[in-house]
Amino acid sequence: MPGPARPTASSPLAWLLAALCAASLVRPCPAAAQQVADSTFDTSVAHPAFTARHPKVLFDEAHHNFHTSTGRYKVFAELIAHDGCLVTPNRAAFSAASLAGYQVLVISNALGGERMQDSTASNPAFTDPECDAVRDWVRAGGSLLLIADHAPMGAAARGMAARFGVDMRNGVTVDTVAANHAQGNPTLIYYSRANGLIGDHAITRGRDSTERVSQVIAFTGQSLKGPEGSVAFLPLAPTALDLIAPSLQAAVTMTPDQGVSAAGRAQGIAFAFGQGRVVVTGEAGMLSAQLAGPSRFKMGMNYPGIDNRQLALNIVRWLAGLLD
Repeated sequence: MPGPARPTASSPLAWLLAALCAASLVRPCPAAAQQVADSTFDTSVAHPAFTARHPKVLFDEAHHNFHTSTGRYKVFAELIAHDGCLVTPNRAAFSAASLAGYQVLVISNALGGERMQDSTASNPAFTDPECDAVRDWVRAGGSLLLIADHAPMGAAARGMAARFGVDMRNGVTVDTVAANHAQGNPTLIYYSRANGLIGDHAITRGRDSTERVSQVIAFTGQSLKGPEGSVAFLPLAPTALDLIAPSLQAAVTMTPDQGVSAAGRAQGIAFAFGQGRVVVTGEAGMLSAQLAGPSRFKMGMNYPGIDNRQLALNIVRWLAGLLD
């Protein structure tokens, strides 16, 4: 991948404004500035992990999700399907009945309202009974992949995360140290073995050296704090900061000196919960493959030279019990 570079913009957060507008995450931006799944991305898997058994994966699409299995997360859904998973969209409220029969539940960027720009977007995306149902299902042996980005997604998913002892800060995480971000953009957090930001876990080790995760980029997200016993497989550096704001638009007006330390926090955590397993990520783009903005910036698994594709496969393999 291109080596990380220092920001050159004179305005303290000019790099954030430019990146977010280019990725269509901030309005106003040109109508053409959109995020779409990269239809050219190769989702084939040379050696599928699941050949004898096929984990049933329920993909949530019932909570105003910014990412769906046929939309911006289509590449992720196709990739794990080619690895042997059976992916089913979920369009019902979570309950014991709606979760029954599935091994893995994926929730990506649920919202409290229909549009990210609406004031209702930061409202709880899930009812208390739904949060309880998912918690009880995981405790009994299910596995959850909960993905919640920067504001307002962190706020919308906080109730669900809290059921598992996970704190979501609902800000925008940055790291101005050159070795810890990519392309001169401190919101593109760069995790590598060289900079010490790849944690030791079955997810980053894989089954053998060919599945080892060595470098990952997160494309503008929030920070997390897991419960006791959790493993941060994408730990933030002590220099990371959280810009606490209700929206990306508000975060753009902030300067790094207004940030809150994100030391000891992470953007990817994994842990056992009862008889089940949980993975939570504070950024969604890294497990997608999207083209963003009029420049069609490659965001996610399609970004050259990184291991985000392997990370996506390893996460689902761990949740499905293949990796230990």
